[in-house]
Amino acid sequence: MKVYQTSEIRNIALIGGAKSGKTTMAEAMLFEGGIISRRGAVEDKNTVSDFRPIELERQNSVSASVLYTLCDNMKINIIDTPGFDDFCGEVISALRVADTAIMMVNGQNGVEVGTEITWRYTNKANTPVIFVVNHLDLENANFDETIRQMKTQFGNNITLMQYPVNAGLGFNTIIDLLKMKQLKYPVGGGKPEISDIPANEKDKAEEMYNTLIEELASKDESMMEIFFDKGTLTEEQMHKALKTGLINRTIFPVLCACAKQDIGVGRVLEFIAGSTPAPNEMPGLKTKEGKLLKCNVADPTSALIFKTSIEQHLGEISYFKVFAGEITEAMDMINPVRQSKERLSQLFVINGKNREKVEKMVAGDIGATIKLKNCYTNNTLNSLKNADDVIEPITFPNPRFRAAVKAKNASDDEKVSGILIELAKMDPTLIIGFSRELKQMILQGQGELHLNLAKWHVETLEKIPIEFYAPRIPYRETITKSAKSMYRHKKQSGGSGQFGEVHMMIQPYREGMTEQNEFPIRGRDVIDLEWGGKLQMNNCIVGGAIDARFMPAILKGVMEKMEEGPLTGSYARDIVFNVYDGKMHPVDSNEISFKLAGRNAFREAFKNAGPKILEPIYDVEVIVPEDKMGEVMTDLQGRRAVIMGMDSEGNYQKIIAKVPLAELNRYSTALSSITSGRATYNMKFAEYSQVPGDIQDKLLKAYEEQEKDEE
Repeated sequence: MKVYQTSEIRNIALIGGAKSGKTTMAEAMLFEGGIISRRGAVEDKNTVSDFRPIELERQNSVSASVLYTLCDNMKINIIDTPGFDDFCGEVISALRVADTAIMMVNGQNGVEVGTEITWRYTNKANTPVIFVVNHLDLENANFDETIRQMKTQFGNNITLMQYPVNAGLGFNTIIDLLKMKQLKYPVGGGKPEISDIPANEKDKAEEMYNTLIEELASKDESMMEIFFDKGTLTEEQMHKALKTGLINRTIFPVLCACAKQDIGVGRVLEFIAGSTPAPNEMPGLKTKEGKLLKCNVADPTSALIFKTSIEQHLGEISYFKVFAGEITEAMDMINPVRQSKERLSQLFVINGKNREKVEKMVAGDIGATIKLKNCYTNNTLNSLKNADDVIEPITFPNPRFRAAVKAKNASDDEKVSGILIELAKMDPTLIIGFSRELKQMILQGQGELHLNLAKWHVETLEKIPIEFYAPRIPYRETITKSAKSMYRHKKQSGGSGQFGEVHMMIQPYREGMTEQNEFPIRGRDVIDLEWGGKLQMNNCIVGGAIDARFMPAILKGVMEKMEEGPLTGSYARDIVFNVYDGKMHPVDSNEISFKLAGRNAFREAFKNAGPKILEPIYDVEVIVPEDKMGEVMTDLQGRRAVIMGMDSEGNYQKIIAKVPLAELNRYSTALSSITSGRATYNMKFAEYSQVPGDIQDKLLKAYEEQEKDEE
């Protein structure tokens, strides 16, 4: 394969809701470019893009596929993304390396949930967008209504480049306003018959053409001068104005297609080749140090790994975009994130599961390599000349759904953990870890479907049955007042015995607190706890009642009880304990005696110090259609949410709330049900806060029952 130069490369991401026709469009693009000789179909399970077992079973994409096609001597890299928001990580990473997004819109259903959600991701990524109204051959296809919805939802910068003559059954004709020609497609699609616009469409087309010219001229000062001078623009000038408007996101062109019948697809490719920006025409990308990377082949090489996958018989595949310089086969590179050296033994251009070896790739191109030693998604690869540059990593959303997972056969737990860790390497929005605190393996992701597909992978491909269940809540325990206690540990069973007596006063810890003055403080240890908060030990012993060598053992005993709080077994935090008296035995006192005495003295004091349970509170932002605000607010209030404020975000409303984690179990499923999938949300840990009294009573009772069952 020839080496395409930066100006000959276009990078697009196919985005949109489920069933909008992204995979079918990708298949038709490959066919039009001569990459494949026969078009596959999703329902026939033979498309280039959807080749993974889960995609063949479900007949929709769950992972982004990297593809390419050719048009007008240009290489067009395509990333076909999933339509369900549970797999939003694939869309976000695709938008990071694509220079233009192709938003597929179902011409029968109009603006759908998936259209709205992916539009928000393009806003965040500041990506140029082209809309393709697809499925115009369906019986209820309504182009005019779809355009009305698009303008209402996405603004008046929606700009028609084409319109269909006969949308609905039998659709085969498009009026192209850029060319001012009629395109009529044969049965089965392919190359259209190009003719002058017929008389019955002439007035409509000319009116729309004049509107288009004015729109394009208004987005570019140089074009505006030409327009005032000449009264029109040439097709070449229109393409130039389009490119400027796309980069600045002041124009969102609309094209027509029926990807399944290969109608309009070739023209979409021509439009991409002629009117969308090349990689070196985009604003550039920043490194973490603030250095701007312009897509220049003469600069030192920098590439970003935006996707990782693991394939049978091949191993780990790393997909990258070259942001500067060029990469050659067998090139040695530096990964500054992991401080490792990597050799790119082989380079490939990718079409789904098909790979074609190449010897070189230049700035702006997208490719893949295999078997890197220590590289993962979001890692940078640099030449030796700029070894320390780190490309600003892709920001993936926080998890929105969590479940505890265990193998049905306990002996398989370690295998399951290993499999899920490998899955998380491929999908950064999937997070797996064992919580020592909760004593559970916790799997986190973007939604119930997201986690269920991980379960499918473990059970279907790895043949290990697993279970999901509600994860425990990481409560915290603390105290609200001072309390004293004494505990004597005494054990005699022949020979040396055990003896230790500890007198202790505990009190709440607060930053800037006034120290107690009841006992003299002769030594102090302050510990920053791994799980948050502090533990402070004050040595208030006078007259050697307890030898100093036993103080670490007392601290160890208290720490053991801090790790398994007296109320619910949760971590305790923010406590000061003062050891002010005690007794020793000249023979029987030892470290284990004082560890046990300290532990039990702490437990007794804790129960009398106004103990309280704290629960994790999360900041939650819900983006919701205005007509669903009331229902979403009611549901949140039923979850003990505190509404902190509301704001508008485009045509949506944003609800900002603080919500206990205990009330967020399966919230993504509930929110989708309430809003028919039109709302989305994100959540981030905020703080710990005291649980209400009635809930604390329930938690204490549940823990007591659990303790009885374990006895």
